[in-house]
Amino acid sequence: MLQSVCRRLSDLPRELCLGRGLKKNIPLRSLQIMTARRVLNPVQRVAIFGGTHGNELSGVFLVNHWLKHGEEIARPGIEVRPFITNPGAVEKCVRYVDTDLNRVFDSENLRNENNLNLSYEVKRAQYINSIFGPKGSEDAYDVILDLHNTTSHMGATLILEDSKDDFTIQMFNYIKTSMAPLACSVLLIEHPRLKYATTRSIAKHPIGVEVGPQPQGVLRADVLDKMRRIIKHALDFINYFNDGKEFLPCILEVFKVLDNVAYPRNANGDCTAIIHNNLQDQDWKEL
Repeated sequence: MLQSVCRRLSDLPRELCLGRGLKKNIPLRSLQIMTARRVLNPVQRVAIFGGTHGNELSGVFLVNHWLKHGEEIARPGIEVRPFITNPGAVEKCVRYVDTDLNRVFDSENLRNENNLNLSYEVKRAQYINSIFGPKGSEDAYDVILDLHNTTSHMGATLILEDSKDDFTIQMFNYIKTSMAPLACSVLLIEHPRLKYATTRSIAKHPIGVEVGPQPQGVLRADVLDKMRRIIKHALDFINYFNDGKEFLPCILEVFKVLDNVAYPRNANGDCTAIIHNNLQDQDWKEL
């Protein structure tokens, strides 16, 4: 079940630009978020991850393309590095080899030195952390754009991990505006029950990109085009930000999961119902 919530930014002026401060007073339903004035540094290093799930092929295709044709994602003064995160799963065209790579970037796994018993994905996570991290440090990459596909009818979706991440909020607003009239929804996953140790969480600004519907192991041109456009607009935003462009106060609508509703089942555990055809493919719409 999804419910739409808004960040209201009309109470105080809000500005975001290189070398300037940031002020906000944002009620998020019953949650009040306040931040102190601070200076934001220019973005110097950006990674684009594909293949975190090896059967989600849009990100795999685009990263492999950009590894050969980096001029498309090049921006002045910014290191932009495309990277295949789970090559073992990509080779087999499966979600993962041993365990979900998008769930193992917690401190316990990243610090585990018992190499004999580590799964392929945990070893891979440690390797990725050594290149793009260490997670939580000043040496970590500024931005990681992690590319995913879904079989759900979610369309173009951006995933926000922290409602206090002012830089990412302004980026998402820029992307949504640039993608219009095509819808681009934002999913907030910072609730403790939903938060998990994502591959992108190494970065100071982790950004999930989820585009569907697309069957696993399949490429669709329309889905690929949406993902490619999102990355273009994200990199353009970073370039404008580094150039000192000011971004006006904004209102950003986000969705967050309030509860999970299980399918009804019989005594044997078998599902006894399916989604009604009038509700099928109605993601982001009020039931």
